[in-house]
Amino acid sequence: MELTGTRIIGAPRETVWNALNDAETLKASIPGCDELTGSPEEGFEAVVKQKVGPVRATFKGKVALSDINAPESYHIAGEGTGGVAGFAKGGADVRLTEVEGGTELTYVVDAKVGGKLAQLGGRVIDSFAKKMADQFFVNFQEHVEASSNSESGES
Repeated sequence: MELTGTRIIGAPRETVWNALNDAETLKASIPGCDELTGSPEEGFEAVVKQKVGPVRATFKGKVALSDINAPESYHIAGEGTGGVAGFAKGGADVRLTEVEGGTELTYVVDAKVGGKLAQLGGRVIDSFAKKMADQFFVNFQEHVEASSNSESGES
């Protein structure tokens, strides 16, 4: 399944780039994320709790960054297992472009699931994946804009 989207974030591109590489910002942005540790250089490890339809699971996984072209773009790839619930893996190409009013963040996500999750059917999974991606980017935008506004207000 492939998802695409664009958001305008009211902050400079460098600020948005730094947030995309910050474990605390990412943890605050990922719905259901209990833990996120690591660094952009070494990769991140995460624990995420989610309910997909009737299936509730705790996913443990790894995320790695590649094709890094700071502060413009990178590819983020992740894979997580949720025990009997199955697995999820995917990646996203993320691009930042300076625009009037801030930074345009464009993403193309490709995701796959297996196990019990795959048995739920494509419509349920597609809907869930879209909701998760949308929620991540809403949370990310709110977090970055709030941080950017508090920094600029201190001068």
